[in-house]
Amino acid sequence: MNGTGAVDVAVVGLGFGEDFLPLYAAHPSVGEVGIVDQSRERLTEVGDRHGIAERFTDIADVLADERWDAVHILAPVAFHSSYALAVLGAGKHCACAVPMATDVADLHAIVAAQRESGKNYMMMETAVYGREYLVAEEMYRKGELGGLTFYRGYHIQNLDGYPEYWRGYPPMKYITHALAPILALTGSTVADVTAYGSSKLTADRVGSYDNPFPLQVGLFRLVDSDVVADVTMSFFQTARSYVEGFSVYGDRRSLEWSGAPGEAMRLFELRPAGPAESPKGSRGRHARESVLEPPDYAHRLPEQLARFVRTYTLESHDGGPATTKTAGHGGSHPYLVHEFISSIVETRPPAIDAVTSAAWTAPGIVAHESALRGGERLTVPSFDG
Repeated sequence: MNGTGAVDVAVVGLGFGEDFLPLYAAHPSVGEVGIVDQSRERLTEVGDRHGIAERFTDIADVLADERWDAVHILAPVAFHSSYALAVLGAGKHCACAVPMATDVADLHAIVAAQRESGKNYMMMETAVYGREYLVAEEMYRKGELGGLTFYRGYHIQNLDGYPEYWRGYPPMKYITHALAPILALTGSTVADVTAYGSSKLTADRVGSYDNPFPLQVGLFRLVDSDVVADVTMSFFQTARSYVEGFSVYGDRRSLEWSGAPGEAMRLFELRPAGPAESPKGSRGRHARESVLEPPDYAHRLPEQLARFVRTYTLESHDGGPATTKTAGHGGSHPYLVHEFISSIVETRPPAIDAVTSAAWTAPGIVAHESALRGGERLTVPSFDG
C-alpha cells in the first residue's frame, strides 16, 4: 500500500471489468486505479471515459511495478488460472472473476501459490452478495427458514454469438453462480456429485472442449449436511430467456427466486391448516404464499459505495454525456469490491478465500467428468490440507 495506507489496484480486462472501475475509484481505501487490456483502442476509450491515466496493454508490466498492491482479473476464463498464479507469484493480492480455474490441478496450484505468497486471493462470486442471497441468509441465520430441506440452483443462458472461446464450453465448469449460495449458507462443501448431460450439441456448436452437452444437471451431496443441491446449467439449445437464480426450501419457510433481474422472490410459509381455510376433511399442512422484495442492505457499505447497489449515474471524464446504469448481479459488485479491499487493509483473509474459491469451483469440474462418464458418482477433492 502507498504512504497513505490506500490500496492501489489494477483492473485486467475492460469488458465486464469496466463496471468495477467507478467502484474502486469511489472506495475510501483505494488510491490509484490502473487498467489493463490488450486493445489500445479500448484502453483509450475506457480510460478517457473514467479519467484513468495508468494504462497497460500487458499484465506483465503491472506485475513488475511495485506501485500496484492488487490486481483484479476480469479477462476471459482461459486466462484466470495463469494470471492468478502470476499475480500471486509477483507478491500482489488477487481478485478474480469466476471460475477460479477449469481443472482441479490449477485449483490446487492457486491455493498453494496463495499460501506461499501470503497475499489474499478472492474469487469474486456475485451470487453470494446479491440482495436475493443476502435476504435468504438473514432469514436462515434468524431461524426463519427452519431446518433446510432442499436447494435448487439454475443458470440458463444462450451463448450463441458470444466470442469464439465460449463455443461448446461445458456448462458445469461455470457452476459457481448456481451452487455457491447453498455452500455459503451452510458453510459446507460438496462431498460427491452425480451429473448427466442432456441432449447433444449441434455440430456448429461443438468447440475445442471435451463437451458434447448443451445442458447438464447434477445432484450434489454436501459434507456434514443432509441437504442435497440440485443444479441445472445450460449454455446452448435451451429456449429460455437468461436466468441465474436459486430456490432454498426449509421446514418452516422457503424462498423461490426466478433469477429474472428485478423480479421479486416468492416466500412460502408452512403452517397447520385452519378449519376455515380448508375443505372439510382435508389433511396436511398448507403453505401461505406471498411476495418478498429483498432490501438492498446498502447500510453495510461505505457511504461512497452505497449508491451503486441499484441505479446510478456516472459523469463522463471525457466531455461525453452522463450515463445512467443499473447495477448488475443483484447489486453485488460494490459488496465484492468492499470485501476484497477491506480484507487487504485489515490484513485478514477475504470471505471467499483461496480454499473456499477452490471448494466452490471444483464441484462443477467434477460434475462435468461425471456427466462424461454417464452419471458416475464422483468424489469432490478437499483443499484444506
